[in-house]
Amino acid sequence: MSDSRSHASAPCEPDLPPYQVVLAETDWRALQTAFGSGEDLPKILTHLLEPDPKVQVTTLWELGELVGHQNTIYEATAPAVMYVAGILTHPAAMTRRPYRDIPIRAALLGWLASTFEDASDEIVARNEEYWPGFLAPGTTVAAFRELRPMLYRAVAPFLHDSHENVREVAAIAALHLAEHPALTGHRAHLAGHARRILDTSSYEPNRRVAWRALEAWGHNPPGPEPLSEEAEDWEPHSDGRGDLEPPF
Repeated sequence: MSDSRSHASAPCEPDLPPYQVVLAETDWRALQTAFGSGEDLPKILTHLLEPDPKVQVTTLWELGELVGHQNTIYEATAPAVMYVAGILTHPAAMTRRPYRDIPIRAALLGWLASTFEDASDEIVARNEEYWPGFLAPGTTVAAFRELRPMLYRAVAPFLHDSHENVREVAAIAALHLAEHPALTGHRAHLAGHARRILDTSSYEPNRRVAWRALEAWGHNPPGPEPLSEEAEDWEPHSDGRGDLEPPF
């Protein structure tokens, strides 16, 4: 059971396939990961449904190494992301993190948000500078980015979750997804969530995402850009981000 309340407008985005269908109907062995084929992914993904939060967090880290190593989108990334998005409403997503009393759903959304960022307009544009044609039609990244409307529909209900951490990271995930032209109609609503992050969050990477979304959408964000100096030091495929810890 989910403790979330959806206040999103009537969705026009396609439905996400049930996670059971994604798991069963994907030819994982035929898909590339950072370390070979994805034949081990079904076993790894099912560990996310374990009731032990330590197992769940460890599994997310392992999954990130396989389908998001060095901030790269692999062939197996898309179905893995669809599976994770599909279990956001599963009872296992409400397991509480020890010592922090935060539902594991926040970590799942945080993992999704970091993966969406790896395919964001900003990161893709920088990669295009190094590798022209990086986003050409038919590439793995281009195909992944076309899933954003469907993934938005899975994430949007948690913008109004009862837990503050879940709401914040759901908003970060949604802000990345809403770069897709088909999601333009959601941006006015999401601008309010972006401003709330800037008003209340102390986590600078999230504040930067919120600030940049407001700027890109013509909403005149307040103050200077958080962490703006990072742009000068960025290199493609760096491993510098911690995707599972603060504030999750």
